[in-house]
Amino acid sequence: MAQALQSGDRAPLIALQDQNGVERRSDQLAGKSLVLFFYPKDDTPGCTMEACAFRDSYADLQALGAEVWGVSGDNAGSHQRFASRHNLPYPLLVDQNNQLRKAFGVPGVLGLLPGRVTYVIDGEGVVRHVFNNLLDGPAHRREALECLKRLQAA
Repeated sequence: MAQALQSGDRAPLIALQDQNGVERRSDQLAGKSLVLFFYPKDDTPGCTMEACAFRDSYADLQALGAEVWGVSGDNAGSHQRFASRHNLPYPLLVDQNNQLRKAFGVPGVLGLLPGRVTYVIDGEGVVRHVFNNLLDGPAHRREALECLKRLQAA
């Protein structure tokens, strides 16, 4: 696994398919910021709270010039059911081999659970904020919103 990315690091290229088979590439965001959140598993309580928090603030995040992408190791079918069940308006990227998770250096928890980490990446591809908290899924949205507001004010 790569060393964990930190604020100020350049984010690796993201090129994965979403739940609908659409390839999502970070180099096609046309200067928009990206809120990229890695979560352990579709339809688990903490992940559902986190995903729904991003859903509920999606318009605010977009108004701050950001796209939102969720990432887990679940397959496209699982992502489709999860997105449909909770009306998620943003793509969920399929990272079944955990290649993107490894490229970002997302730490696991006790060697058993995939970690829950959110990255705010600016329009130039530079990581501006990293938030790692397994237990408080909704805090990831708050952290992302605060970071994007700071970026916009700068």
